Amino acid sequence: MKKAAPRLILTAVILPFPAGVARAACTGATARTARWTLVSDGGVSWLVTPCGERFYSIGINGLDGGAPQRRAGARIYYHWPTFFPHFGAWLGTTRARVVGWGFNTASAGSLPPRLLRLPAIPNLDLGLTARFHWTDPFDPATERRVRAWARRLVAPYRGDPRRIGYFTDNEVGWWNGALFDYYAKRPAANRTKQRLVALLREHYAGDWDRFARDFVPPAGVGTFDGLLARRDCPRLRPGGAGIEVIRRWTGLVAERYYRMIHEALRAADPDALIFGDRLPIYYDPVAVRAMAPWVDAIATNYNVDSPDGWVARYYFEGLRQLTGGKPVLVSEWFFAAGENRSGNRNNGHLMTVGTQAERARGAAAAAERFARQPTVVGSHWFQYYDHPRGGREDGEDYDFGLVDIDDRPYEALVDALARTNVRLAAIHREAADDPPPHGTWAIPRADIDPGDRSLADWPKDAALVPELATPGAEVPFGDFFLAWSRTGLALALIAMDYYDPDLLAYGKEFPRGEAFRVDWGVDAGRGPRRFSLSIIPPKIFPAKSAPLMKAELCRHERDRCDAVPAAVATYFGSDQPRITVEAVVPWNALGVDGPPRTPLRMQLAATAFHRSRWMSWNGAPPEAAMRESGGWREIPLAPPRQQPE
Repeated sequence: MKKAAPRLILTAVILPFPAGVARAACTGATARTARWTLVSDGGVSWLVTPCGERFYSIGINGLDGGAPQRRAGARIYYHWPTFFPHFGAWLGTTRARVVGWGFNTASAGSLPPRLLRLPAIPNLDLGLTARFHWTDPFDPATERRVRAWARRLVAPYRGDPRRIGYFTDNEVGWWNGALFDYYAKRPAANRTKQRLVALLREHYAGDWDRFARDFVPPAGVGTFDGLLARRDCPRLRPGGAGIEVIRRWTGLVAERYYRMIHEALRAADPDALIFGDRLPIYYDPVAVRAMAPWVDAIATNYNVDSPDGWVARYYFEGLRQLTGGKPVLVSEWFFAAGENRSGNRNNGHLMTVGTQAERARGAAAAAERFARQPTVVGSHWFQYYDHPRGGREDGEDYDFGLVDIDDRPYEALVDALARTNVRLAAIHREAADDPPPHGTWAIPRADIDPGDRSLADWPKDAALVPELATPGAEVPFGDFFLAWSRTGLALALIAMDYYDPDLLAYGKEFPRGEAFRVDWGVDAGRGPRRFSLSIIPPKIFPAKSAPLMKAELCRHERDRCDAVPAAVATYFGSDQPRITVEAVVPWNALGVDGPPRTPLRMQLAATAFHRSRWMSWNGAPPEAAMRESGGWREIPLAPPRQQPE
């Protein structure tokens, strides 16, 4: 989530907890130390309080008094003096509410723990404040600034046993195209630009011709020295392999950040846990590998994948593989509803449902799904109150609050979360890696509407395709789902990939070989049929619009891409970096009149933008996997009576 508008600065006398409210975690005189730790017990990760108690963190972002004024122009903000005679009254009421609803942690953007009397994980914005980002990370002066700012920023929290640790920044992102483009355009004196050109020279062994086969250099530039001198960015050449060195560059910059932040915070507050920079509902696997040695736990924001609270399995499994099982904190998650009292428009791709009742059901289900992840040590709701009527100054306008802008709780939501939150630690205690399916996996029956722009009608637990494989150190970057009905065979994909519109050199038509692509092979008994489902970006992304990526489904044989009559494919993810798409192919496109009685033979593969990585069902590269139909899997259709209620 982007950063919110400045909040009201408050000072007040600290009040005790309201009578009857249980403490959230041991603090003060009962704490043996100011150090929180992490532990894995039977494969399940936990935070551990300074008293040695296991702790599942159930947090709230933005737990503060709101904006400095009730109105600013046409916007109407949450503003505590509008509702309470003094700050102590607001503080007492708010603490009683959130603890009564089962929350036990103040997360990013909240008041300090000395006021809230809750365990807290502040966001320091250390890299942003110290000008690591978008300046010159490899300049030695940057490290000095980071160390100096670390000492200042942790000073209000150091030694407080309620301080669990720190988020270092918010949603850095590690967008590889942006990192490459920005530093390629810096002047020659920029240390980071020098490091980038040195990497290109090393990657291509000083051979400019090899570099030019992967990149289109700026006009008039024919040497690496010339590239250093110019403030233009080379572009990826279609069909080349330049994305490999761009990914290496992302890893170098990310490793520089995480190492520097780690060393600065360890020196400034050695007792605090380091949670990293709150990944932005997406992660670059190269950056996560660079991060892993330098943080105690991985913080990630998350956009729930379906209105029923579904949480994609590939996402957390990938983090586990990339980090060797490091604990994960869901540092921000949310649900919005079109039915709300603040007048929020819910104007983007983030999880939104129709009613407050749907919001309550989906949120409770998602909270449980997070707790069932063995490595997840907590989940933090975004945020305490709704966005202002009229939207934030950056344009974001969502009904994300537990209360509206008039300080009225959304009863259905907070009641559902209160009933759920009290059970999360017990649910987490029983968490374990999902066992492999018993026997042969079968495709479930379900009537899928490919035009409803939702995965709510999918039996996702039953339809999830198992055992996707990747090469080398890569991890799966999406989940496939399959279902069948009397009319056809359905496929869905929840995935993530980053596309930079300024990175590729091309004309009017986007080269299909550079697209994010699903290859789908099916033999229903009348010979193999090969389909491709490509995600095609627009030439220009408007600043404000609905998603413009489009799904192109075709029969793919002999390098032809022919339309499939009566087939439907719908893309409804955000423009990036999350991809959600579903398609239904009629049985006659497979050469049969209806669902066959014999098992299907099938292959699935996906290739990321610019062919940066791939995954497939049988572990072979997509082209080979599709070509050799003899290696396709035999998959039966599950009888309808075997489907769950």
